[in-house]
Amino acid sequence: MLDIGTCLRYYKRQDVREAIVAAAGDKEVVARFGDSFGKRPDVIRYPAEVLELVQAGATSFHASEELWRFPLQLTPQMAREEADELRVGWDLVLDVDCALLEYSKVAADEIVKVLGRFGISSLGVKYSGNKGFHIAVPFEAFPAEVNSRPSRLLFPEAARVVASFIRDEIKDSVRDRILESAGNSIAGVIEKSGRAVPPELRPVATDSLDDARLKISRYIESFLNIDTVLISTRHLYRMEYSLHEKSGLASVPVEAGKIIEFSKDMADPKSVSVSSNPFIKRAAVSAGDAFDLFDQAYARHLQSSPKVKVAQAVRPYEEPSGAIGPEHWPPCIHKILGGLDDGRKRGLFVLLNFFGSVGFEYKDVESLVNGWNAKNRPPLNDVYVQGQLSYFRPRKRMLPPNCQNPGYYSDMGVKCPESICSRCRNPAAFARMKMVAPKEVFP
Repeated sequence: MLDIGTCLRYYKRQDVREAIVAAAGDKEVVARFGDSFGKRPDVIRYPAEVLELVQAGATSFHASEELWRFPLQLTPQMAREEADELRVGWDLVLDVDCALLEYSKVAADEIVKVLGRFGISSLGVKYSGNKGFHIAVPFEAFPAEVNSRPSRLLFPEAARVVASFIRDEIKDSVRDRILESAGNSIAGVIEKSGRAVPPELRPVATDSLDDARLKISRYIESFLNIDTVLISTRHLYRMEYSLHEKSGLASVPVEAGKIIEFSKDMADPKSVSVSSNPFIKRAAVSAGDAFDLFDQAYARHLQSSPKVKVAQAVRPYEEPSGAIGPEHWPPCIHKILGGLDDGRKRGLFVLLNFFGSVGFEYKDVESLVNGWNAKNRPPLNDVYVQGQLSYFRPRKRMLPPNCQNPGYYSDMGVKCPESICSRCRNPAAFARMKMVAPKEVFP
């Protein structure tokens, strides 16, 4: 627990206070006094204000994910439309938390790999001060619009969509790494985590390998939290170099490639050094850096929406016993495979999920994708293609975007005739139906 002496000695440091002020620009900033927050709304503009609040009993400082034109005009009763008038943007801040710091490191490291795979160079990482990490992508990296709506207006819904997408992307690799760290022993993971296993997740002798892996994944997810539900308007996160009330440690930035090497002594307030490595890296942003991340996150979100689930439930998709050959593929897939001038990254996303859904294994998909990329004008960067291939998981069987998804087939100029799209909702469904249906259905 923090005491007033520790707080005063730490926050008296000019470099600490200047770092907090530098991170406070355009944000609502609220001081915490032990177990409760101070007045809202509030801002901090000068280093002297930090010390004044600490002398009054403040123990830490918390900032909004949202960027505001006039933060002091915010009120709890404010309607969404009124808040939108003040909101100039928002940063994506993922909160990774677990009962064990060791497991939080693994999850944070996997998130960094996913963001790197999408070409995001401006991501930032910091230790939360207790058992987890915060990972940020600055607003300036976002696409200007998503589904014809300005990105600045899409908080918190877009943050939840992207956070859910990232959580799904890492869950298998996090499971495998946690298992490996315990000698591939489920009992070892259970002992380390200290969390009881619910009856429905307990492994039994009759479990298939896939059933066992699913149970392990769900068990790990039960104690490894990546905040999506609690992302909400005026949501706050602990600021960099702010102390943590329970641990007494500082929330310090961490180099993205050195998360696994982090140790708590690096956050000891007696020895913390303020670096030139800020948590929110606005100066390093390339505009639109996160376009592909948002694009694919929303594509998956649209596929998993309740409306789509109901439509698919009318004719459930059955995994093929073997790979479905090209004679059964829809025209849109053949057009993509002919090479693209525009929409190549979207084309790769479609192809990977299509091939996975129609029964192809990794080695065949790698060959097909590399052959396709050679036909593109110009080809995609080989590092990008190999990065996408490394995440190909045939067991997952995620369907490609549906035929009516406006961001894909029509925009890419490969959409099938309506006489085909009106009979099926997805290219993978077309392939399955063509394989089993009479020729007169899909001549």
